[in-house]
Amino acid sequence: MKASKSKPTVNIGLCGFGVVGQGVWRHLKEKSEVFEKKLGSLFKISRVAVRDMAKEREIDLDPSLLCEDPLEVANDPEIQIVCELMGGTEIAREVVLAALSKGKIVVTANKALLCFHGKEIFEAARKHGGHIFFEASVAGGIPIIKALREGLIANRFSLIYGILNGTCNFILTHMEKEGQSYEVILDEAKRLGYAEADEALDVDGWDSAHKASILAFLAHGKWVSTDEMLVEGIREITQEDFAYANKFGYSIKLLAVITRDFETDRLFINVQPTLISRRKVLANVDEVYNGICVCGDVVGTTFYMGEGAGQNATASAVIADLADAVSVLNGSKHPLFSGEISPVEPNEENSLKVSTLGEVMSKYYIRVAVMDIPGVLAKVATILSNNGVSIASVLQQEGTDGTGASIVLTTHKTSEEAIQKMVKDFETTDSVLSPPVLLKIGEFED
Repeated sequence: MKASKSKPTVNIGLCGFGVVGQGVWRHLKEKSEVFEKKLGSLFKISRVAVRDMAKEREIDLDPSLLCEDPLEVANDPEIQIVCELMGGTEIAREVVLAALSKGKIVVTANKALLCFHGKEIFEAARKHGGHIFFEASVAGGIPIIKALREGLIANRFSLIYGILNGTCNFILTHMEKEGQSYEVILDEAKRLGYAEADEALDVDGWDSAHKASILAFLAHGKWVSTDEMLVEGIREITQEDFAYANKFGYSIKLLAVITRDFETDRLFINVQPTLISRRKVLANVDEVYNGICVCGDVVGTTFYMGEGAGQNATASAVIADLADAVSVLNGSKHPLFSGEISPVEPNEENSLKVSTLGEVMSKYYIRVAVMDIPGVLAKVATILSNNGVSIASVLQQEGTDGTGASIVLTTHKTSEEAIQKMVKDFETTDSVLSPPVLLKIGEFED
C-alpha cells in the first residue's frame, strides 16, 4: 500500500493472521485507493502477531512486521487500531484489555470473548477512553450489529431470532436433502471445511449462544451468561424427525431466540433445534447461510440474510469496523462503543431479569423410542399428564429395527420446566428405550 502525502495514515496492528487475518490484509491492499477516497485516510498494517514466524503463508509478509507476542502489538504506541483475530478467550482478553487501557480502538471478531468478558471489556473502554467494535462477531458479513445499534435505534425489541451457525445449517440442510444420517453429513461438512475437527462448539449450540449473548446486550443492555440460557444441539436429530417435519410442512433449524417481555421485565435466550413452517422465509435459509429476524415495536419485523462465516464475509465485517474506527479517529463519537452509555435506558440492566424455566412457554415436538408392547402408549400419556403437558397430536410407528416403536407427539403450549421434568420421568421408565428427542415448534409472527 502506497503512502499518502495529503491524507493521514492509520496504523493497524493485526493479532492473528489466519484465514480472517489474511483476508483483511488482502482486501485492504487490493482496495487501498477506494478506502482512501471514501474515508480520507490510508490504512497501513504496521505490525502482525503470529503464532509461528517461520510458517509459510500464501501472503508474503515483510519479516520486519512480524512478532510472536500479540501484547507487543497492543502496547505499540504507534498503532492506533488493534485487530484481535486470534480466537480463544484467555490471551485475547489480555490483548484487548491492554489495548483499551491505552485508549486504543479495538476491532474483534471474537464472539466467545465478548460473551464471557464483554462487561469487563466495555468497562475498560469506558474507564480509559478506548473503543471496541465487533461487527464480525455475529453472523459474518451480515451487518446486524450496525442495524441494531444505529438503523433500528428507535425500536424496542420483543423478539430476535435466527440461524446464527452456518455449520449446523449446512448439516441440517443436507440431512434433509440427501436423506443421510447426521454422522454422514458431519463428515461431509468436515471434508468441505465447514466444520472443525472438533465440531462440539458448533453442533452443541454454544457458538450460537455466544452470538445470541452479544445480540441480547445490544438490544437490551444486559449480558446474559450461557449458564442462564437454554442451549441444545443437533446431534440427536434423525431422518425420522425430518420425515415428520416434511409431512406437516416444517423445516428443522437450529435457532437462537431472544425473547423480551416488557410487561414482566423478563428476558430469555434459548438455542434449540426448532420446527419452523416452510412458509417462513427463515425456514428456507439453507446451506452455510445465516438469517436473522428482528421484531421492533416501531419498524415491525426486519429480516437479514447472508454468509455467516468464511474469509471474505468476516473480513468484510472487520473492514466495516475499521471504517467506523477511522471516523472515531477523525473526531466522530460512538458513545456505546466507548462504554460511556448503555444501549438502552439508564438502569434498565439492573431491573431486567432472566426468565425462569417455569415462565418459558412453547409448543413441543417429542419423539420417544419405546418397547413395542401393550400399554406403552398409555404410560407415555400418563407421564405427560402427571407433568401438566397437554397432548395436541400423537402418532405411533413401528421402529426401524422391528423390535421397538416410535411415538411422536406434539403438545399444546407448556413450560420448559414441565418438559424437563417429563424428560426425567421418561429416563426412569423401563419401557422407554432412550431419552426423548425434543424440538420446539416455532410460532413467530410475520
